[in-house]
Amino acid sequence: MFSRRSFWKIVGAGAVGAPLATRAATGSAEAAGVLSDSAERGTSAARPHPSFAAPRQIRAGVLNVGYAEAGPAHGPAVVLLHGWPYDIHSYAAVAPLLAAEGYRVIVPYLRGYGTTRFLSPRTLRDGQQSVFAVDLITFMDALGIERAVLAGFDWGSRTADIVAALWPERCKALVSVTGYLITNRKANKRPQPPKVEWAWWYQYYFATERGVLGLENPDYRRQLARLVWRFNSPTWHFDDATFARTAAAFRNPDHVRIVINNYRWRLGLAAGDPRYDGLERRLAKGPVIGVPTVTLDGGRDPFTPAGGGAAYRDKFSGPYAHRTLTGIGHNVPQEAPEAFADAVVEADRLRRHRAARLG
Repeated sequence: MFSRRSFWKIVGAGAVGAPLATRAATGSAEAAGVLSDSAERGTSAARPHPSFAAPRQIRAGVLNVGYAEAGPAHGPAVVLLHGWPYDIHSYAAVAPLLAAEGYRVIVPYLRGYGTTRFLSPRTLRDGQQSVFAVDLITFMDALGIERAVLAGFDWGSRTADIVAALWPERCKALVSVTGYLITNRKANKRPQPPKVEWAWWYQYYFATERGVLGLENPDYRRQLARLVWRFNSPTWHFDDATFARTAAAFRNPDHVRIVINNYRWRLGLAAGDPRYDGLERRLAKGPVIGVPTVTLDGGRDPFTPAGGGAAYRDKFSGPYAHRTLTGIGHNVPQEAPEAFADAVVEADRLRRHRAARLG
């Protein structure tokens, strides 16, 4: 649907939510809004560098959430969710494509990222899986959005999966990279083949105080994120400005606590907030997702199960489609924005077709 030519025509026309400024006078490739002649990219050709306008803020639950928005204010809502070590800019090229299709596109910073802040210093800096879904529901409530297409990767897939499973009335349709990612902590106690465990090395690093100190060190934090980007996406040749734009989101004052708690909680090394125990018990049962869904796998994603989605197909009972993207790694929306935008439109089409049949 979205060709490479139409993609660059759209993103070259303007930044998401505002005209693209060509602030070349600043002397910064990032500020100029173009891709630099980076040795990492291996190209001398500059091309439009999609970006977001300054994030908006809204109070939602325990947070003041920073978010970007694009498209018509009264269009059908699509909420795009990022993961770690990423931020809203994974969707900087996806958002204008969907906005051009008439969608209201909303991209929030998760708790612990970017301009999202806790309203109270007394709120537990909790990173367990259910709390991100609660954050999303309260965020949608604050914006007056009853239902939306939810799409994500990494932590964002997990969050969207949880809302689709527990609050299907809030999720019109779902796009989930790497399929069904709801965490089963009991299953997480069982070891996997060494090659799989090796890919998750940073989770074990974060389980130690040495890892906490490493993540608290701003320079090491950036080095670690860049290393993970390279490992997760071996064919993605991002430039320095692209990485720096996202790395700024890791300066959030709660970033380290949220990341450490998230990974320790998954391994059973940190307790969650007792208020969410009921939700976690429901999630531990592996609830099936019935909303119309498109799952995506990056063919070069080191965490993608083999088999074209077969490993999780039985967890989706509604209208369903799967796509494996050849040569694409973990950060699917930033590596393959047209394919990701296509998946959102396809998931919404599955929803409309089902509604017409039930009609």
